Amino acid sequence: MFVEVKERRGESHGSAVEAVTERKRARVVRAARIYAATKGLSESPIRFDVVAIDWGPDGPHLRHDEDAFSAA
Repeated sequence: MFVEVKERRGESHGSAVEAVTERKRARVVRAARIYAATKGLSESPIRFDVVAIDWGPDGPHLRHDEDAFSAA
């Protein structure tokens, strides 16, 4: 499992989960594939989660999206 963590302290650039764009997902998938290949795990399934932290006036709001995107 690989986890992409994003944090935002304001909304001027969107929410933390919105920061995990298609381009970012592609980079994470590429890095995961390289890592899996070096560890002999190329045939193992890979799960990608996203943890988003958005700060508001009352503190952090956490969001954990399990299996948020795939390597396909």
